[in-house]
Amino acid sequence: MVTEVEHRTVEQAEGKLGVLLVGLGAVATTYVAGVENVRRERAKAVGSLVEMATIRLGKRTEHRSPRIREFVPLAELSDLVFGAWDPIPDDAYESCKVCGVLDAEHVEPIADFLRSLRPMPAVFDQQYVKRLQGTNVKSGKTKRDLAEAIREDIRQFKKEHGCSRLVMVWCASTEVFIAPGPVHDNLAAFEQAMTDNDPTIAPSMLYAWASIMEDVPFANGAPNLSVDTPALLALAEDRGVPVGGKDFKTGQTMIKTVLSPMLKARMLGIAGWYSTNILGNRDGEVLDDPESFKTKEESKLGVLEHILQPSVYPDLYGNVYHKVTINYYPPRGDNKEGWDNIDIFGWLGYPMQIKVDFLCRDSILAAPLVHDLALFFDLAQRAGMSGIQEWLSFYFKSPMAAPELAPEHDLFIQHAKLKNTLRWIMGEERITHLGVEYYQYDRA
Repeated sequence: MVTEVEHRTVEQAEGKLGVLLVGLGAVATTYVAGVENVRRERAKAVGSLVEMATIRLGKRTEHRSPRIREFVPLAELSDLVFGAWDPIPDDAYESCKVCGVLDAEHVEPIADFLRSLRPMPAVFDQQYVKRLQGTNVKSGKTKRDLAEAIREDIRQFKKEHGCSRLVMVWCASTEVFIAPGPVHDNLAAFEQAMTDNDPTIAPSMLYAWASIMEDVPFANGAPNLSVDTPALLALAEDRGVPVGGKDFKTGQTMIKTVLSPMLKARMLGIAGWYSTNILGNRDGEVLDDPESFKTKEESKLGVLEHILQPSVYPDLYGNVYHKVTINYYPPRGDNKEGWDNIDIFGWLGYPMQIKVDFLCRDSILAAPLVHDLALFFDLAQRAGMSGIQEWLSFYFKSPMAAPELAPEHDLFIQHAKLKNTLRWIMGEERITHLGVEYYQYDRA
């Protein structure tokens, strides 16, 4: 059954959707436990646009604002089936207990469900995540062999669970920084590099390649160089697979993408922006390694430059001092603190300050992003939207865009783009918020 929509043909979300999670740590277990609690009507899916948000259709006077889930053909919660890879062999229940994100009231009643989710052996190399060790890992002579093993896992999971469709979301740790190079320029070079065990082919790239080769949409929730290379983007386009990323936009960067557009909209200058983070979970431990932190730093630092456009507004933003630090502090656990000091200036150059102390829960903010991305990437696949899904930039710190485009970082522009894309998919008029139709203006 299909619905004709302008140039889109949207297949209905029939059958089971397998959500394959790379990593079964704090983010992934918080997500799957959350879905199960919502399915049992023990909690609400707060933070999820798919489950909570409405979308306005037509004029304001029409009062048409259905929930997104009622408007777009999305997979039902009851149809979601979960699989995961992780180098640590703990099942989802044990991982929940170790990570300590959720209270017992959201873990113990669904313990049997969580215990049933056991991670498949992961493609893992400590060279890329130096602060972690794992025993539940795959072995292979070459990286190509390991990638083929991931493909076999995907096929077996789909068959064993009777899934009609799959999506893959990277929820694992941040890898060390890797700059794009010649082996990432085209598919032939990339696949030869896998065979040659080239050190610039990281595990996340193997998962991305395997996912695309199995026609499974891939979303990268970490700042790693993975699917955002010419080789894998061309492969995704060729096979008609949606891809996107990167790095879930959760705490401090979410605040940054709200405050900086406000300052720019009012043409208020910025002299400096100092950001520091205190984090005690596994992600914090990984980012305590300078090489992994560099990958995260690149993701965080790029936001302000893209939003503020210093080359366009040199008097206001041409000399911003932007500093980002992350401090690993084990007692804090998953309860991250993001502290920002912003030195701004206004009329006649007079200085002012903004200080923000965001005591957030990292995985609580990330879990609904995983959910929305899984369902929206599945929608994109069924709507025939291959390659980069820029309309989902709302969810990422370093959103991907076409090579000739600067990525959009403004949270509110991203939000409008997401909803307008849903309207476009379903054949509804896009909303510009111009509003002149409600007023009578004299004609010249």
